[in-house]
Amino acid sequence: MFRPFRYAAILIMLLSFGSLASAEMRVATDDALKAATKKTPPDYPPVARQLKIAGKVQVDVTIDPEGNVESVKILSGNAMLTQSVVSAVKKWKFTPFTQDGAATKAVASLDFDFKM
Repeated sequence: MFRPFRYAAILIMLLSFGSLASAEMRVATDDALKAATKKTPPDYPPVARQLKIAGKVQVDVTIDPEGNVESVKILSGNAMLTQSVVSAVKKWKFTPFTQDGAATKAVASLDFDFKM
């Protein structure tokens, strides 16, 4: 038997949970850099240096409510340089970001320049 009210209630619960699970705040790059308490710089990959590969790598960093790096997503950059950035940023630590007085997940874009 079809129970529209029951299914509507379940759908509302699922939609609410989905929005809570994906709730995160976007943090400006400058604010993220100020909140970074541990910043491991990326190594210039020896092969990239030897081949004189330079350029910018941009990543989105997801920071959990405790200030740990949850994930790093490459937005742009030479593949010879990106893995070094990802490895380094995964070691970073941040002062937790807060929203409405509670620690929350945050996302920030970070740029890294590799110059010869």
